[in-house]
Amino acid sequence: MTDGSDDKPLRPGWTTGACATAAAKAACAALFGEDFPDPVTIRLPRGETPSFALALAERGPDWARAGVIKDAGDDPDVTHGATIIATLRRGAPGGGIRFRAGAGVGTVTKPGLPLAPGEPAINPVPRRLMSAEVVEIATRHGQPADLDIEITVPGGERLAQATWNPRLGILGGLSILGTTGVVVPYSCAAWIHSIQRGIDVARATGLSHVVAAVGNTSEKAALALTGLPPEAVIDMGDFVGGMLKYLRRHPVDRLTIAGGFAKLAKLAAGAMDLHSKRTQVDPARLAALLRALGATEALAARAETANTALEILELAQAAGLPLGDAVAAEAARVADAVLDGAPVRVDVLAFDRKGGLVGSSRFSG
Repeated sequence: MTDGSDDKPLRPGWTTGACATAAAKAACAALFGEDFPDPVTIRLPRGETPSFALALAERGPDWARAGVIKDAGDDPDVTHGATIIATLRRGAPGGGIRFRAGAGVGTVTKPGLPLAPGEPAINPVPRRLMSAEVVEIATRHGQPADLDIEITVPGGERLAQATWNPRLGILGGLSILGTTGVVVPYSCAAWIHSIQRGIDVARATGLSHVVAAVGNTSEKAALALTGLPPEAVIDMGDFVGGMLKYLRRHPVDRLTIAGGFAKLAKLAAGAMDLHSKRTQVDPARLAALLRALGATEALAARAETANTALEILELAQAAGLPLGDAVAAEAARVADAVLDGAPVRVDVLAFDRKGGLVGSSRFSG
């Protein structure tokens, strides 16, 4: 059971925070009377010094604006190709550096995030990076860094609908993100960061029951079954391990894990990353579960040579054997073991590709 993928190296890219920093540095230089640096070079937290070409450079009597087109490399990022624009203006004397959300950048409206409600969704690390660059320029000119930094992303409000922002209570556009400045293609880091923020928001808003869903189909089906609101969903994707480990330290009363049968069969076997490039369904393990359910040896043997998990499930269903329930129960036990005593009740819902329920567990523990 392979997915036929190759191991071609993937090209890294830059976060929205890195692009915003480059744009802010270029705009600040122009605001203080210098030429727009193009390309503009910045320093990232791990010491890298990438350079960015400017897609926009404008200035007036008391403002300057620069823009950088985001290159996310080979990462499937909705912000790839977006223009990140920084407009700098002189602020009130003694006011320091103030960040503002322009068009296409969201505003925080819920607790539980690194920023307080009412703040522009420009995360702490990008704020520090921008601040360091503009302070250096202001100091070079012998002036205080009393500056307003406004970040805009044309089309950002539309792009944000494909992100977690609406569910997290970040309204009006995108977040300016990044902890290292570098986008690692298909890295679990950014997704797990979003999972953690989703859990933080759920806890801060008093939700005691969350659904961790593998994908859209399982999310919709689980919400229909549980009656929970959309903000109770944690879009964990394939990163069940990262989700469970965070819940171990930041528990909620109840967790429902929802996913397709094949993905949950991997969890039942102990996999913490459910991506097809990194883990495969084990037909022999499913065949062993069928034997434990009373399957004939002929049926178990057919399962061991099946091409897909769906084929094994259909064999079990035709024989009247509750393989879906068995997989869900095993997955719940694995999840409970990872939670390691945290006060979280776990149940698991397994669905087919159309969102039909094919298996469920009772609470683990």
